Amino acid sequence: MSVLRLENVSKEYVDGSRRVPALVDVSLELREAEFVTVVGRSGCGKSTLLHLAGAMDLPTSGRVCVAGQFTSELDDAGLVRLRREAVGHIFQSFELLPTLTVAENVELPLLLAGRNGARARALQCLAWVELAELAARLPHQLSGGQMQRVAIARALVHGPRLLLADEPTGNLDSITSAVILALLRRVSTERGTAILMATHSLELIAAADRSIRLRDGRVAPEG
Repeated sequence: MSVLRLENVSKEYVDGSRRVPALVDVSLELREAEFVTVVGRSGCGKSTLLHLAGAMDLPTSGRVCVAGQFTSELDDAGLVRLRREAVGHIFQSFELLPTLTVAENVELPLLLAGRNGARARALQCLAWVELAELAARLPHQLSGGQMQRVAIARALVHGPRLLLADEPTGNLDSITSAVILALLRRVSTERGTAILMATHSLELIAAADRSIRLRDGRVAPEG
């Protein structure tokens, strides 16, 4: 079943009197449990692609369908609801709130969505990433790898169908990166979550089901 579909998507930004293309006629599809990496040089459009896939921005032309809903057909409230229900995010810099405990960081998406049982669900997700014993700690008391595992738990706590990751191992050493990679593979195989990941890591690219290469905002032909 399709989780994400881009149909001839282009995105332009206005810079003074110039229109700057960020993506040009991009089409792709992700299905349940599929793990796909997006690669390319800085400025090739990777971040723009993730923003459109996560319903954080709308295309200039073409259509983006996330979990069966076309983003251009939703109002602001609908876009917020789609992001909160269907999409999870992992960032290179973890983005944990420093004054909240590990458990509070993980349960935050559920609290913002007004869902019941937030703490119990957060603890379940922390157990799944093998960090339940650190629930009461603050982020600064964790290692980089532990912080990224907490971020993964937070991204999964609401049961998203699509997980977007932007250089998730960029701040980690090779050994810790391997741990995060194994965990992400479990996310796709055990939970059936589709993963779209921007990365420069050769290990992540090799481990993915397939890779999409962007060049100057366009999908480059394979080979």
